Amino acid sequence: MAQSIEPNIADLANGWLKKYKLPYKLEQESVNAEIDKALFDYYTKNGGAGANRPDAKILLQDKNLDFFPVLIEYKGYKDKLVKLDKDGQVENRTSKNESHFKNINSFAVNGAVHYANALLHHTSYTDIVAIGMTGHKDETGKIHHEIGVYYVSKSNLGAGQKIGDYTDFSFLASKNFDAFIESIKTLQLSQEELDKLKEQREREIDQSLVKLNNDIYQNEKGLGENDRVYLVAASIIATLGIPGKVTPLEKSDLKSSTEKGYRDGDLMIKKIESFLSHKELPDEKRNLIVRTLSNTLLTENINKVQDGESQLKRVFAKIVDDLGIYYKIGLTTDFTGKLFNEMYGWLGFSQDKLNDVVLTPSYVASLLVKLARVNKDSYVWDFATGSAGLLVAAMNEMLIDAKNTIKSPDELAEKEVQIKAEQLLGLELLSSVYMLAILNMILMGDGSSNILNTDSIKDFDGKYGFGRTDKKFPADAFILNPPYSAPGNGMNFVEKALDMMNKGYAAIIIQNSSGSGKAVAYNKRILSKHTLLASIKMPVDIFIGKSSVNTNIYVFKVNEKHHKDDIVKFIDFTNDGYTRANRRKASNNLKDTDQAKERYQEVVDIVRFGKSKLNIFTEREYYEGNIDPNNGADWNQSAPIDSKPNLEDFRRTISNYISWELSSLLKNQILGKLLNTDKAANTESVLLSSNITDYELTKEETQALENFDNLKWNIFNLEKLFGKSTRGKRLKSADRLPGDLPFITAGETDEGFSAYIGNKVEIFPANTTTIDMFGSAKYRNFKYGGDDHIAVIHANKIPKNASVFVTASIHKSSYNGQFNYGRNFYTKDADALNISLPVKDNKPDYKSMETIISAIHKLVIKDVVLYIEGKKKELTKLLENTNA
Repeated sequence: MAQSIEPNIADLANGWLKKYKLPYKLEQESVNAEIDKALFDYYTKNGGAGANRPDAKILLQDKNLDFFPVLIEYKGYKDKLVKLDKDGQVENRTSKNESHFKNINSFAVNGAVHYANALLHHTSYTDIVAIGMTGHKDETGKIHHEIGVYYVSKSNLGAGQKIGDYTDFSFLASKNFDAFIESIKTLQLSQEELDKLKEQREREIDQSLVKLNNDIYQNEKGLGENDRVYLVAASIIATLGIPGKVTPLEKSDLKSSTEKGYRDGDLMIKKIESFLSHKELPDEKRNLIVRTLSNTLLTENINKVQDGESQLKRVFAKIVDDLGIYYKIGLTTDFTGKLFNEMYGWLGFSQDKLNDVVLTPSYVASLLVKLARVNKDSYVWDFATGSAGLLVAAMNEMLIDAKNTIKSPDELAEKEVQIKAEQLLGLELLSSVYMLAILNMILMGDGSSNILNTDSIKDFDGKYGFGRTDKKFPADAFILNPPYSAPGNGMNFVEKALDMMNKGYAAIIIQNSSGSGKAVAYNKRILSKHTLLASIKMPVDIFIGKSSVNTNIYVFKVNEKHHKDDIVKFIDFTNDGYTRANRRKASNNLKDTDQAKERYQEVVDIVRFGKSKLNIFTEREYYEGNIDPNNGADWNQSAPIDSKPNLEDFRRTISNYISWELSSLLKNQILGKLLNTDKAANTESVLLSSNITDYELTKEETQALENFDNLKWNIFNLEKLFGKSTRGKRLKSADRLPGDLPFITAGETDEGFSAYIGNKVEIFPANTTTIDMFGSAKYRNFKYGGDDHIAVIHANKIPKNASVFVTASIHKSSYNGQFNYGRNFYTKDADALNISLPVKDNKPDYKSMETIISAIHKLVIKDVVLYIEGKKKELTKLLENTNA
């Protein structure tokens, strides 16, 4: 390996710094106490504790007297300037969202950006210049150098943006520096680039929260459930600071003193009081926050000093180190929602309340906001605010719209203040969750003034909670994820909110039983005043790991009565393009595996503009229909599926089964079991034993086929016919023992037959139907075991041929492409499945089904026998020719 020329690079670069008379400091020298402390407190390039030491550092000031730290890192090898990821961003994170220490150590720019993030995390500086420089000698000994200059700031979430191409450091000279800063100000990430960075940072937050919570849970004893949440809230508020007014609380400010009034908890409360008073929060709200946090911060145990340190100081340090960077860079995400979803299991809610406090994923919150047509001029409210995640999403949408449409910087600044202070209102009854909502909005830029700790049903009168308390909040957008234990699964919130609005739109995500019978009275009253525009069936695992409810999004137009001829857009969004997991140690439990972002945008477009916007979705997933305003239980429709099987459907079911059965027989796999004879029995004896040489139709069978088109049909629910479906348990191939029991899995090969096993598993009876994870139904005329990818329909109490008929009807309804690897068919899907069957006296006509299947069975057998006889003749002729 070539020898490093880093000393030569340093001499060259430092020579420029001297030439331009810049006040640079070398590795061991101090710039100022704030920067020195930040570099010391931040984790090092190797991941440990201790000082970070840039090769050179400068603090420069532009013509507006704004300060810009400049951090410089040198390397001495070719191709060691910068390492970028596939998106062209500085790659300082691994695919597992962990710090990429190899890159940070090996590449000059990556190291400089790492140092810059230390300043973003631990100082008041928000705009930093990171410079990397490296080089090598050619065969003649001539030095060739490269320079990378990157801008690291809150605006790019600490990721860094390339500023330009430079061959020396003259851009830092006083005569050029103002122009250089102006070029920085023109840098702007596209919304797509910003969204990608935001997603990455949000994944980092998830990991940091898991790490923090595990640390507190494992190592910090005696903290109650609410205490853990309040400690994080208090620590964050205390470290925010207000430039020129309130200095952020530092770890070193906590002295672990036992003197009354100067304990760590006392100091944190004083800092929080100062912050809140300068934010001009109403006295009532400020007092509530301080009182709530004091109950945790001022307890004796948390301030008790052991080994020279209080528990509070120790926990505070962990919170600042693990989370500080994310709220200091101004990441507009549902920060405390993520915190809550990580900690909600500790909050002491009883099991029946868990569904009520599960918070909405950020991408679903964004969907609701767009469906409610939120823009910069909207007035948005939420009657069950939770951690304010929906309001955060609304605020983000409003700020983006303002930025895109307002060209005057002064007007934009005024509008941003107005959005945060006047155009958002939230109501939350649970005090512990209410605290999170306030914290969330403070973190997002102080949109907290109208987050109210109020019962939205009983006590809210529609007016502003603070400031303009004599005026009605002019809501024109309503977003909601209600507590599902409320009356009508939460439709009581919808009714009240919509009735208090004069115009606008609403989008709610709610348990879908509210649209199919659990909220009939509420729904009828709502439709007497407002229009249902769309019903969107959401993925079953949208709240994976937190709750297991089936949900729909309902979209309304406010203050226009719903008429029976109004078109409602029904969308099956069960495949939203995301694959979710619930693995505690996974780096990413949400993966875009099938155009998720495009699918979410397409839902917004087709709700707004109709079927002309169909692209990814098919007409099987999108259906325009009508509801009866006087029904209230018909909101969950889907595209009509021709569930009535035809003769070809029955032939397919029978042919597949017979084909597999014959294949198994001819392979001598089950021959001995069926015949109780020697496994070498010939094919003809097999055919005779299986009674498959009888293929002449009876008069009754012929008549049944001729009369097929005249049958009367009706729709029946599978669970009501045969009871709840069941499923097997997973049994890996390596764990399967040889034996006599057929074992069924998902797939079309061999009709899903996998192996004969000897394991002790649940044995399902013969004359039943299996439906695999893809919705494919198959008839089973033998006892078998099955894995967790099949649902078993227990139709064994009806005659065999009727059960075969039912299997074909099931397949017709379940196997339409709606189930796949991303959206599996489960037993609950089986229980909800409706199938078409012939009827007599409005009851399933099993007698007719038997006769029809008997007839088709014979027709299939005839084809098989004729095929075999034809092959025998060919073989006989071949043998005769050979012998001749």
